[in-house]
Amino acid sequence: MLGTGAADGWPNPFCRCKSCEWAKAAGEIRTPTSVLIDNRLLIDSGPEAPRQALRAGTDLAEVNTVLISHVHTDHFDPAFLLHRSWVNDRPLTLVGPGPVIAECADWLKPGQTAVTLQEVTAGDRLDLDGYRISVLPTRHPALGESVLYVVDDGEKSLLYACDTGPWAEGFGELIAGKRLDAVIMELTFGNRHDLARDRHLSFESFAANLHQLRAWGVIRESTPLVAAHLSHHNPIDVAEKLRRTGVLTLNDGDRIICQ
Repeated sequence: MLGTGAADGWPNPFCRCKSCEWAKAAGEIRTPTSVLIDNRLLIDSGPEAPRQALRAGTDLAEVNTVLISHVHTDHFDPAFLLHRSWVNDRPLTLVGPGPVIAECADWLKPGQTAVTLQEVTAGDRLDLDGYRISVLPTRHPALGESVLYVVDDGEKSLLYACDTGPWAEGFGELIAGKRLDAVIMELTFGNRHDLARDRHLSFESFAANLHQLRAWGVIRESTPLVAAHLSHHNPIDVAEKLRRTGVLTLNDGDRIICQ
């Protein structure tokens, strides 16, 4: 987990609410959610992702594949393509919905061959660098299509569900039959169910989504469940609240081992 926070992180540097003041005092600074798998597949590369990797004691030099969920800037900062091109010309495939791919053009040198852009939409499946990647729908509005991903290396599989609201129409059919060995799902709005609607999850809708995953038979009791994309709308005891329901909260730089 390179980052575990929402778009504005937690604490929000412009805020002095009780939640943000607690986080500052505790030294728990969360930056926007981003995930590095096996040091070679990156999910969501926002503006802080390169420094997140360095702070976690690694780098992005061996990344061959980048999956972008949607075009919102905390999940996608295309400037990394330019910065990478200055020092690294190994092949890279960038996968994302239409608005993401459209944003990339201005950041690639004319005639370059190192970076391949792969536009996807919900329902697509593709094989890249030893991974089977399934593209799933989400309700999250994002200046065009927003998607979720299941990444499967043939032995273990991970569901990355940031950002989402209640599962979108068609999600259940596409996830059916899978066995998930870890789930990363956003919990942006915590106690603020009034803010969540279809954009993000609150405690209530987060629990409902997990209930549906269990009903579909795609997760087990032992499956690691991680709440990410956390913001100051969560209470200061969010880790304890979630632990009682079998859900983990991790800090930036922590690792998940698929069981």
